[in-house]
Amino acid sequence: MWPTIIGIVIVVVVVLGFVGAIVGIFNKLVTLRARFKNAFSQIEVQLKRRYDLIPNLVETAKGYIKHERETLEAVIQARNQAQAGLQQAAANPGDPAAMGALMGAEGALAGSLGKLFALAEAYPDLKANQNMMQLSEELTSTENKVAFSRQAFNDAVTAYNTYKQTFPPVFFAGMFGHSQNAMLLEFDSQKIAEAPKVEF
Repeated sequence: MWPTIIGIVIVVVVVLGFVGAIVGIFNKLVTLRARFKNAFSQIEVQLKRRYDLIPNLVETAKGYIKHERETLEAVIQARNQAQAGLQQAAANPGDPAAMGALMGAEGALAGSLGKLFALAEAYPDLKANQNMMQLSEELTSTENKVAFSRQAFNDAVTAYNTYKQTFPPVFFAGMFGHSQNAMLLEFDSQKIAEAPKVEF
């Protein structure tokens, strides 16, 4: 009788231990995914702030560089595409397709902003404009915050992806809906990773 009870207790303890380990793996996967989604929301805040600054920058420049409509329109178009890419990525942070679209749109925006700032160099009155200087400074500050937020996001994604590939989570991640690795957010253009350098 006692050996049977001891055997049942051992089996129950082993089963409870196994179930507890699986619950722990599930909870950690959920926690790590929530962390990188939260980190992306910080990027989203900074990018939205940046997108809000760009129309003011273009409007300020418009009065000085009337003959450069193509450049100004390219900046606004790139901003709108980046904004759409951000909305798509915010719906599912870490999704490779959404992150790829955002990275491409951000690269195009960085290129068009670079052209705008290069063009501004040719207009001394625009360079000296107080509003332009203030907007450029705010944009530079925002670029720095984007870079910092992006690093935090990438760290959280790396922790999530690494945990999923360790033993024993690698066996259970797919069953719990964590089969796909989250994608890092890397901007192709160094113009976006480093704040635009504007001298007035």
